[in-house]
Amino acid sequence: MGAAARRCWGARVSRLLLLWLAAGYAFLYAPIAYLVVFSFNASRMVTAWDGASLRWYQELATDPTLVDAALLSLRIAAGSATLATLIGTAAGYGLARFGRFRGRGALEAALAAPLVLPEVITGLSLLLLFVMLEQAIGWPRGRGAGTVTLAHASVSVAYVAAVVRARLADAGTTLEQAAMDLYASPARAFALVTLPLMAPALLAGWLLAFTLSMDDLVVASFTSGPGASTLPMVVFSMTRLGTTPEIYALATVIVAVVAGGLALLSLLRLRAR
Repeated sequence: MGAAARRCWGARVSRLLLLWLAAGYAFLYAPIAYLVVFSFNASRMVTAWDGASLRWYQELATDPTLVDAALLSLRIAAGSATLATLIGTAAGYGLARFGRFRGRGALEAALAAPLVLPEVITGLSLLLLFVMLEQAIGWPRGRGAGTVTLAHASVSVAYVAAVVRARLADAGTTLEQAAMDLYASPARAFALVTLPLMAPALLAGWLLAFTLSMDDLVVASFTSGPGASTLPMVVFSMTRLGTTPEIYALATVIVAVVAGGLALLSLLRLRAR
């Protein structure tokens, strides 16, 4: 094959790859673009455009069901992410720094379980656990926001531990050993060296746990009770009767918040450089 033929073949392959890439992005983002556009539709019909309007955003802001569910989901996500970060950091640090110890295999298996088990199994097992605890010691009294928070934290611990463990394995122990060679106590070396090294992993783990909690439907459905419906549960129950532009407006707000957060993070990283 001559050079001209190879260039022609390479150009065709490049065009084909670009076509597949464009098709993949269209498959992912075209539905999101559709709901963003139709969230400004004046009509209740989600398939017929009847002019631009902010009607559905006004109804969203005054809908007590969605507003209360969103606030509840934010509280549960913040609480479960904080709890998961505290426990997951301890687990990840122990696995990364303590070498072989009794119970290490059981700890690794327990942390791996939420990563591989279906959410239905996880939610059902947590529900049975709460029921047995209530029968045995009287706590928790029914299911609600507290049980959902504990359930989400128990699932997110595995993700936080994996992030912290990977960060510590990548950082190594050289800086900690150097600090202790300079007469720093283990606690001071941890506070001044190890903790700053873990800081990006702690933030990433917290954000990951927060996102998992905000996005969860299955586990929350098993472990919640009356008056403790999270935002995904409310949205799912509403969409079973058919989607409305109000749901499109809610999705657009979430997309805007996430996009704004990513843009702010990118800006801060550029300024830091």
